[in-house]
Order: sequence, then C-alpha cells, then structure tokens
Amino acid sequence: MKNINRIRLIIECLITILLLWVFPFNIERKLKLFALYVFSQLIVGRFQNKTTLAYDEAKLVFLGYAGFLFCALLTVAFRSPSALYEMGYICLFTLIDMICSMLVVRYAHLIFYKKCTKNVIVIGAGKTARKLDNVTRANRFSLTNIRAFVNLNGDRDYPGIEQVQIEQRAPIISMDQFDEYASAYGVDTVMIAIPELDPNTLSKLNAYLSGRVENVKYLPNSDQMLTFASRVEDFDGLLMISTTQGSMKWYDHLIKRTIDIFGGLAGCAILLPLIGYVRYYNHKQGDYGPIFFTQNRIGKNGKQFKVYKFRTMVENAEQVLEKMMAENPEIRHEYEVNKKLQDDPRITRVGKFLREKSLDEFPQFINVLKGEMSLIGPRPYLPREAKDMGSYYQDIVSLAPGVTGMWQTHGRSNVDFERRLELDEFYYRNWSLWLDLTLLIKTIQNMYYGDDSAR
Repeated sequence: MKNINRIRLIIECLITILLLWVFPFNIERKLKLFALYVFSQLIVGRFQNKTTLAYDEAKLVFLGYAGFLFCALLTVAFRSPSALYEMGYICLFTLIDMICSMLVVRYAHLIFYKKCTKNVIVIGAGKTARKLDNVTRANRFSLTNIRAFVNLNGDRDYPGIEQVQIEQRAPIISMDQFDEYASAYGVDTVMIAIPELDPNTLSKLNAYLSGRVENVKYLPNSDQMLTFASRVEDFDGLLMISTTQGSMKWYDHLIKRTIDIFGGLAGCAILLPLIGYVRYYNHKQGDYGPIFFTQNRIGKNGKQFKVYKFRTMVENAEQVLEKMMAENPEIRHEYEVNKKLQDDPRITRVGKFLREKSLDEFPQFINVLKGEMSLIGPRPYLPREAKDMGSYYQDIVSLAPGVTGMWQTHGRSNVDFERRLELDEFYYRNWSLWLDLTLLIKTIQNMYYGDDSAR
C-alpha cells in the first residue's frame, strides 16, 4: 500500500539494530542475527506490496520470529560455558523485538493512514460490492478507501450485466465517469465485484483498465466453497483453487481442552464480581427474579446439557414467546425462519446492556470448566433446532459448543439461521489454534466497542 510496507521495514530494522546494540552480543553475532532477522521476515512474506488484514499480518509476525528464534538458537555453540546465557539473551531479544514489531504494525497504519491509504474504484454496485465495502470499512488495517462504485447495468460496451443494484456509501458512477474519478482521487487499484462476469467481458474490462491503474483485482463467485479453506495455486499455467476438508485430531482436542481449563478459570474469576453488578442493577430496577437462566442445549455428540447465562429476559420468557407467536403470525414466521426476534420485547434493560457487551455469556465459563463447552466453538443450538440443521448437524456436534465463535464474531443477530450453520461448518472444517486466537481477539473487540447486532 503505497509506502507503508517500506516505512514499516525501515522502522523495524532500526529498532532491531538498536536492540542488538544494547544486548551483549559480540559484533559477529550481531551481524548474523540482523541478517537472520531480515531473512526470516522476508521469507514468510512480510513487507510485500499486497493487501492484508491485521490478523494475517500478526500471524506473519509470529511465524517470522518463530523461524528467527529457531535458527538463531542453532547458531549457539551448545558446549560453550556461556551457551545458556546466550540462549537466554537470544530468547529475550526475540520477545522484545517481536513486541516492538507488533506495535509498529499496529500504530504505523494509524499514524500514516491518510498518507498511505489506497484509493480504490469498485466495478459493480450489487451485493458483492456491498460486502467488499463492509470488509474494508471494518478492517482499517487494509488501508483501502473505496472512492466510487461503477454500475455497468445497461452499459452499451458491456452488455448482459444485470446486477441488482444496492445503495452504496460511496458515489455510484457510470463507466464514462471512470477516468474523471480515477484522476481526481489518484486511484491506483480497481476491484471488480461482479462474480457473474463472463470471460469475454472480463478480458474486455482488463484491456480497458490496462495502463489506467496499477492493480486490478477480481472477486470470483466462491459461495459454493464457503465452508472450506481455500488457496489459489498456479498449476503449470492453470488457475486452480484448492480446498481442504479437515477435522481435529486427538492431540488437537487435548490442546484445546487444556486451553479451555485455563480460560475457564480466568473467566470464572471475572464472573464473581460481575454477578454482584448484575444483581445490584436488577434489584435497582425492581427485578428480583433469578440472576441466572438455564436452558437445554445440544452439546458434543448430540448430548444435551444445561447452559448457564445471565437472565436478560423477563421471567417465563418461553411461555411469553409462545403466547406472542400464537397471537401474531408475523412474529411466528420471523422466529421460525431466523430462530430469533429482531426487536424482542422480552429483553430487560439490564439484559440489553449485557447483550450489547456480550457479557450475558460469562456464566458459560462454568460450562467450560465442566467440559460441556469450549471457549471457542460452534453455537450451542437448541434441541428444537436439530431438525432444521439438516446435513450440518453431524459435523457441528462433533465439537463442543463455544462461548464464542464464528457466528458471534461475524454479525450475530444480522446473520440468518442458514448462514450460522455455514459459519459453524467452516469452523469445524478449518479449526486451528490461530483461528481460535483470531476469534477470541474479535470477541474482545466486540465487547470493548459494543455490538449493535447482539442478540
């Protein structure tokens, strides 16, 4: 993105040189460690001129420093009397330098945001264009600023395009206005967000854009691959999209359970003062009912368990729902389709706050310690929803449900039931410690900034 990667490379190299100067290494080792640092960062793909999100960059930083530490430790003469001291210094240097790099990654994008933002024009003004806009706005780290959307519906040079046009945040222009906007905003990248384009039209667009912008990116139709991790491969000149269909091994479950135990203990420590807070405000508002709410949910291997939550609704909420659905067919239809109500009148004032901050889930740390749930996992579905889960059921119940997961961090109440199933299927197919860490960070962000879509 313009010069941001070059800026980060220079800053991080200067910090590394400064740290090496401070640490008590001899000059030969300092030179070797610096060369190894640069090599390890470049070999994992850092500082390349491509769009990345914060989580991807953090992963590259971790992998780069892990490789650096491994190779650096191999350079130590293990039989030397000072070997343990050298190894300790190398580990300490690696930790400090990695933390500094993380800070540079974080704040360089904020400090140089206006200078290094890439101005983009999106060709397309439909659903895919809206999704692309939402992603770029939610991930400022990508330094992508969409200046305009091009509507090709009815364009004489590109016939046959009939997108359902959706109102966008940036101006919607015609292709005749492309040069005007590209020149006015210094646009160097175009993203084509019309997945249904035929090859001839796509080639014609690429020919038109050649020489006008530096980068052209195309979003293909990939809805059918949603639940699988995929990567693009060059198969001797053929563009191949490779997908994986994996599942967790026994040692993955062991690692995940170990993390759950420590996380459950930490969560319960926070839960205790939170109980006092909820009790106080419930009583202040005249609500003397029970603080906790328990409900049967589908657990691992389909075994039912009682999930603990803070009560955020009026007492006897299930009976109230049945009465509402019996009296109002529209409410019944909304609940049967989405398994929730958008503006649920049963939610209390304290309950609304707890849901917005995702604090209503905290009692589930008790379920985590009991082994009924995991910190990260699929949504804990209701028994009556099993019949609607269809072919997703077996994969989803192969894992313990999570306190948080894909659904909670990707829209919550703005996501319909089918989409929730697809997200949980994706998690089952693509589990990794890194994915869990990413979802945990996103959950903390939602709690800190609030989540308007919280159920």
